Amino acid sequence: MTKAFPEQTVLITGASRGIGAAIAERFASARLTLILHYLHSHEAANEVARRCVERGSRVLTVSCDIRSREQVQQMKDKIASHGFQAPDVLVNNAGVSHYGLLSDLKDEDWDRVMDTNLRGAYLTTQLFMDEMIRNKYGRIINVSSIWGMAGASCEVAYSAAKGGLNAFTKALAKELAPSGVTVNAVAPGPVDTEMMGGFSAEEKLAIAQEIPAGRFAQPDEIASLIYYLSLPESGYITGQIVSANGGWMT
Repeated sequence: MTKAFPEQTVLITGASRGIGAAIAERFASARLTLILHYLHSHEAANEVARRCVERGSRVLTVSCDIRSREQVQQMKDKIASHGFQAPDVLVNNAGVSHYGLLSDLKDEDWDRVMDTNLRGAYLTTQLFMDEMIRNKYGRIINVSSIWGMAGASCEVAYSAAKGGLNAFTKALAKELAPSGVTVNAVAPGPVDTEMMGGFSAEEKLAIAQEIPAGRFAQPDEIASLIYYLSLPESGYITGQIVSANGGWMT
């Protein structure tokens, strides 16, 4: 039997800042139980956890390199050992970008972008989906990017990783649909987060002027879309790449 939505548990990777932190606070507003993953940003993750607890959520923070199967398994074991249930909702949000010409790209930068954005989602999904399948219920939401759909000059590795994540989403959705588990991706346009920090003010203005809405998205706007896709009543939406981009791509 499907648990009532407020009784469900949500695992969010990359939850210490930006979109991940906004996702955590959106779910906390409904008092769901939260597992907040981070890699190095211990203090930032604890601050997000504190804000979520103030909203009424039970919260566990877990540090893990999601590129490592061993560490993801250790994260799973820690969740169980602390008395938390396996997640009903998995949000694969952790990601890194790299800006520069492909001719200048180093192998280690390619591997870092691919391993974090794509392998990390693969490992986390594979290790946590079994319980969803047994329960005949689950929500897997991958945070992609508009660049995974359109491609971006000087962001070839990032575009390729997010494009792969989109294909992963569509294929896995077909695989898990008979088990009552939905798999979707949210592919935002530019979002006002630290990830845009590599762009100058002039570059940001030029990008914003190309967007019909005339601005970047705010993290909480992306979080609201992810929250909607996680709801029990969203069970017929699966295999979709939903792009919140202010009309930039239609």
